[in-house]
Amino acid sequence: MATSSSESSVAGTAAFSKFMRVLQLVADGSEPLGIAEMAKATGFPRPTVHRIVAALQAERMLVEVGSTRCWTLGPRLVQLASRSWSRSGLRMAATQALRDLRDATQETIHFAVPSGHSMVYIEKLESDSAVQMSSRIGTSVNLYSTAVGKAYLAALPPGDASALMAELSYAPLTAQTVGDAQALQQQVDAVRQRGWSTDAQENEEGIYCFGAAVLGPDGSPVAAISVSTLLFRQREDVQAAYIQPLLRTCRAIAQQLAQNPNLVHG
Repeated sequence: MATSSSESSVAGTAAFSKFMRVLQLVADGSEPLGIAEMAKATGFPRPTVHRIVAALQAERMLVEVGSTRCWTLGPRLVQLASRSWSRSGLRMAATQALRDLRDATQETIHFAVPSGHSMVYIEKLESDSAVQMSSRIGTSVNLYSTAVGKAYLAALPPGDASALMAELSYAPLTAQTVGDAQALQQQVDAVRQRGWSTDAQENEEGIYCFGAAVLGPDGSPVAAISVSTLLFRQREDVQAAYIQPLLRTCRAIAQQLAQNPNLVHG
């Protein structure tokens, strides 16, 4: 019996969804995943996961870590993402303002956009310090442990932010990391009041960050910026050294977006 084109389309869509689910699972994992873990998390049979992983590995979208039989994201996926970010209208609109912020603060600047339950860095400008931070463009970071994440949450409508915080999985990254939605809610409320956020060694020991959201033409947050400094060299007057330049930068980028709304999704 012949298969109709609509049936083939549906079958292809279902297969693609399975591939994407495995990719997303690996991307969201805090460490490389094995076949058994993927099968358990997705509910797919092991033979199905084997076939998906083999196909993704052949296309360099997944790579095996050593001989562990565990997989992580591969170079082709990172290359595709990097090309997308490099051409992002939002990133290009922000580039000069971010450079000015780096020069004004002499610290490392991160520019991040929301992605589900995380934020993704689409730009990073290093300080001139001999000590470099381990983050990189493409890094996915938690909403609850980073200055960019908390700034984004605080700029959302309160009900949306609370609903999102209730969906997060909280894992301690340092001794300072918040452990649940209630604790995060208190921090986000404070951020909403003062207009900027902090990461007080909550994501990485020895690193202190200040963050603020960039608003789109409709007033909703489209990105967030953080100024990251090493704790031992943090300047005493944080308002003059970090907060004021940060907020000026957010306003400058928001003004560009207001003049050209297409840049938000470009």
